[in-house]
Amino acid sequence: MDTLTVVAHPLAGHLLAELRDTATQPERFRHVAKQLATVLVLEATRGLRTRASTVATPLREATTQLLDRPVVAVPILRAGLGLLEAVTDLLPDVRVGYAGLERDEQTLQPTSYYLKVPELRDASVLLLDPMLATGGSAAFAASLLKEHGASDVQLVCVVAAPEGVQRLAAEHPDVRVVTAALDDNLNEVGYIVPGLGDFGDRLFGTI
Repeated sequence: MDTLTVVAHPLAGHLLAELRDTATQPERFRHVAKQLATVLVLEATRGLRTRASTVATPLREATTQLLDRPVVAVPILRAGLGLLEAVTDLLPDVRVGYAGLERDEQTLQPTSYYLKVPELRDASVLLLDPMLATGGSAAFAASLLKEHGASDVQLVCVVAAPEGVQRLAAEHPDVRVVTAALDDNLNEVGYIVPGLGDFGDRLFGTI
């Protein structure tokens, strides 16, 4: 899977272990999720385009590298909010959009109930969705972003299932996935196994 990056950093595995643990309470879960998101976002931004510049140090001028295009973060509501603070901490000038998706109970396909995004043309877009399960929501969101002008989209997630990775790659072969783990499979109700349960419920204490 050329579009998939599983972050191998020891901290990613350590932090993910705590998120998986059923004993981790919501306050701690939110804190660890932000820490892990920081590791993931650092990997996702590794290839951002830069330009050369100069700054005056206390001793002399130094050649530096600055980001050369805007970055836009788009969390899928509500669980994606758990990854957003890490992005805004690392990239204070990041532009933020929001995508609200729900499943149509008749067709079982994702639909959009809310979408608010800044200008996406010539931007590097980070789509934030902690759990890549079936891939339906991620693929649908990627389509929405492309319809609004996005041409450079990466999905940042905490855990991915092979089924979701394959579907997203089939529908959007240009969308790279950055995750902390590629788990075994989906169970009969579409949960990632072993996974970590419902990320949004654990994040907001609504279990």
